[in-house]
Amino acid sequence: MTADQRRALPSPSLKQTRRAAAAGLGGTLLEYYDFAIYGLAAALVFGPVFFPSADPTVGVLASFATFGVGFLARPLGGAVFGHFGDRLGRKNVLVTTMLIMGVSTVLIGCLPGYDSIGHWGAVLLVLLRLAQGFAFGGEQPGAVLLVAEHASAGRRGLFASLPGVGVSFGLVLGNLAFLAVSTTMDPAAVQTWGWRIPFWAGGLLVLIGLLVRFGLAETPDFERNKANAQVSASPILDVIRTHPTQILLAGGVQAGQAVASYIAVVYSLAYAREHDVPAALPLLGIILSGVLHLALVPAAGALSDRLGRLPTYLAGALFIAVTSLFFLPMIATGSAVLVLAAYLLLFGIGWAVITGVYPVMLAEAFATKVSYSGLSLGMQLGVVVGGVTPFVATLVSTAPNGPTLLGIGLSVVALLSAWCAAAIVGRTARAHGAAAMNQPVAVGAADAQP
Repeated sequence: MTADQRRALPSPSLKQTRRAAAAGLGGTLLEYYDFAIYGLAAALVFGPVFFPSADPTVGVLASFATFGVGFLARPLGGAVFGHFGDRLGRKNVLVTTMLIMGVSTVLIGCLPGYDSIGHWGAVLLVLLRLAQGFAFGGEQPGAVLLVAEHASAGRRGLFASLPGVGVSFGLVLGNLAFLAVSTTMDPAAVQTWGWRIPFWAGGLLVLIGLLVRFGLAETPDFERNKANAQVSASPILDVIRTHPTQILLAGGVQAGQAVASYIAVVYSLAYAREHDVPAALPLLGIILSGVLHLALVPAAGALSDRLGRLPTYLAGALFIAVTSLFFLPMIATGSAVLVLAAYLLLFGIGWAVITGVYPVMLAEAFATKVSYSGLSLGMQLGVVVGGVTPFVATLVSTAPNGPTLLGIGLSVVALLSAWCAAAIVGRTARAHGAAAMNQPVAVGAADAQP
């Protein structure tokens, strides 16, 4: 291919950009739909179905352990799919991750319980959960890149935020699916077969998502690198060698988002129960926050296109740093107004703002030929930190003034994530030769860094 031909590679059409946005949103929707229905099933039915025990608590703990093993496979999945995403292209890898996620979800709904095949049911459940986690590790970073590399510079923040909308949409849809089953069926039927329906329904989401992804073109940035013979032979090794600081900073940014979400979505439920808060209130707060995300996440992404990545992110991080000091005390009051306000402030507004900005901010920080690998390593590093948050929070809560310490801790994490954001945007601006750190820059221009 001649130099003129390489320069003539077409820019993405608005139709392809919108299709990429739909493909990215659909993947994260499925991912967090699975997250929601698996978590609810682990809490409500997996104990007696797969881990029958004289002590129901033991069964619940065992089922939650299967929930946790999915996080163990995420870093490996991020590394493997990051490698192939940089070598073979974003589209093909994302079709593969969606297939693995979807097939695993449907098969979980088909598993026989302990009464049929004994402990083999639990073994198969763990294996399928590991497969889900493995695919999850490569899904979100790839979805962000797929959209960011298709979008024009002036609207990249808006489009790259849309996979974050899928996070909230999936959580809301998963909760509604289980709510529909539990309120329309007899409890005995739910325990025996009704819980399987949300998992089977995940198969429909997969079919829709695959139809969108099969019709999508590869990203122009990857095609340009391929045409210029700039595809890395060992992207994981290359990104560790050339972008080690960006990986760590990306992990710090991701950790701020992950810690806030796991405090709000997981730990706060146990905290509310300890303070005799009606169970419906925190769940309603989470659902209302998820609905609010549908508007605020893309709004934050669009705002970053106008005001810059860093100012928008800092606004969200500082908002979390302040509201986290009051989050748990507001829940402890038991007042419906204060409980709902706590979720809407911390999770509905603060979390939505940083979630709308950080994907494009991280996508712009890595050279195109190693961006999938770099994003995967950085994001999964942050997710691992977030995954241990409920456990650490439970330990801290037992100390004197535990809730106060937790609020301060979350505030500190938010401020650290803001510092990581400032550092990574500064490095990106210098690599791009941008005059101002809040100036939107092209994905992949970090190729200029040594």
